[in-house]
Amino acid sequence: MNISINGYGENTATFGTQGIVCASQPVKMTGNLTVGPCEAGDDFTGVAVNVKNEYAGIQLAGFAEVGYTGTAPVVGYCSLTADGKGGVAVGENGRKYLVVSVDTAKSVAGIIL
Repeated sequence: MNISINGYGENTATFGTQGIVCASQPVKMTGNLTVGPCEAGDDFTGVAVNVKNEYAGIQLAGFAEVGYTGTAPVVGYCSLTADGKGGVAVGENGRKYLVVSVDTAKSVAGIIL
């Protein structure tokens, strides 16, 4: 039996987009009901689940898998920021997220938003 927490506590809302937003990318608020890509070191609002035209479904809570660069996050509470490349990075000044899994071969972390 495999353990899975996919779908745990998911909360998704639709926002307009500013700039190029891609699925699985952390995003930040850029205006009224609008999100855009993060720059390195930014706190992120959520993770884009899907994008169509100028709209995106943004996951604001629950379990999400995100790519990371640099030092691998540690399981447990870990400070994360956007890496400016569509993923996240460990950063002292970032918000703390519960990291529940880390796949160092794929550079992907499972986090609770």
